Amino acid sequence: MDYRSGKIAQQIIAMQNNDGTWGNEFHSLSIPNNKKPLTTEQALRRLKHLGFTILDAPIKKSVDCMVACQNAERKIDNYREKGRDWDLFTKLMLSTWVKIFHPQNVVALECAKYWVSMIETGFADGKYDNDTGEVDFVTFYEMNLLQGLLSESTESRMLDYVINHEKGIYYIYNKRISELPKEFQSVETSRYLEAIDILSGYKLAKEKLGFVVKWLEDNKDENGQWDLGAKAKDNLYFPLSDSWRSAEYRKADCTAKITAIINKLKN
Repeated sequence: MDYRSGKIAQQIIAMQNNDGTWGNEFHSLSIPNNKKPLTTEQALRRLKHLGFTILDAPIKKSVDCMVACQNAERKIDNYREKGRDWDLFTKLMLSTWVKIFHPQNVVALECAKYWVSMIETGFADGKYDNDTGEVDFVTFYEMNLLQGLLSESTESRMLDYVINHEKGIYYIYNKRISELPKEFQSVETSRYLEAIDILSGYKLAKEKLGFVVKWLEDNKDENGQWDLGAKAKDNLYFPLSDSWRSAEYRKADCTAKITAIINKLKN
């Protein structure tokens, strides 16, 4: 199903600034609300889940803007957080989003080299050494940025580390990925599936996440569909259809997302 022409997508596109950004700030992966304008990250994440790609004009415009920021041709915004190297973090954020939509972009890949080097070194002895005072790398950004760039041995070690990380993937899911959600029909499962979707971008995900595929297959209904329940409507990952007033649309959305994840983990 093509969700790009739906009401949700068109509302987000209508809010895009002329320069390709949204709102007044780039960074925020929190739930959008009526008190604060949509941030660029929130818009990009929503549009990605609605099926938009670099071939769609709103995404192309946003990616061009982010690349210009990476090349110091403009600033993304005036927002800065204290307590971290904000310039480095901004470069990480921008490179991640550019790579999500344009995996071969040279600007994004140049930034990725730094993180690849850090991870390859960190797992060189088989077990990640996080005693150096560095911020843990298990976040939305690094997990997307590193896809397809690690050696097989490092990828295997890293995935084992991430799957058993007690705090999950920061910004996405805050529990161990090795432990399945207790209630299938829940927001927790929706967030869990987003973490799995990210990890499915790694070559070795098929052998590491077979237990997730089995769990999903076990939770199909008698019609071969999945239903995460009405509570999964969080305006982050669901809905995809314009309305969940009908269980038919809810099941279609859930089934579309889960089918895509299973296909990536099986192929």
